[in-house]
Amino acid sequence: MPTVMPQEDAIDRKWYVVDAEGKVLGRLASRVAAILRGKHKPIFAPHLDVGDHVVVINAEKVHLTGRKLTDKVYRWHTGYIGGLREVSAEKMLRTHPERVIEWAVQGMLPKGRLGRAMARKLKVYRGSEHPHSAQKPEPLPGSARTSS
Repeated sequence: MPTVMPQEDAIDRKWYVVDAEGKVLGRLASRVAAILRGKHKPIFAPHLDVGDHVVVINAEKVHLTGRKLTDKVYRWHTGYIGGLREVSAEKMLRTHPERVIEWAVQGMLPKGRLGRAMARKLKVYRGSEHPHSAQKPEPLPGSARTSS
């Protein structure tokens, strides 16, 4: 069976909005990563960016299970000598809740140029307001259910 190569102008990109309030971080991130990759579309190809745009609101109200608030540690290096930085998930959620979701989703996307292009279609906001109302984002199908 021959594979169909979708052209860039034939890819129909939608905008979805996801409310992260009360959702478990990993489950939310895997769902968002699949939408960004385009795995829900019949024209999905692993070497192409056919995914949709996703706007995540209420990032500060995302839920981490177990003892991850105290035990999970985010690490990055500044590029300077001795520049390894470590922050617990609890502090990261207080100071930069957007990064928690962005880093979780980016870890589930392909590495390299293609994954960075997919990650640019993710917009994460701390509160319930976002500046993308002109794109008329619709709620993500199946995301109305809240996790406990």
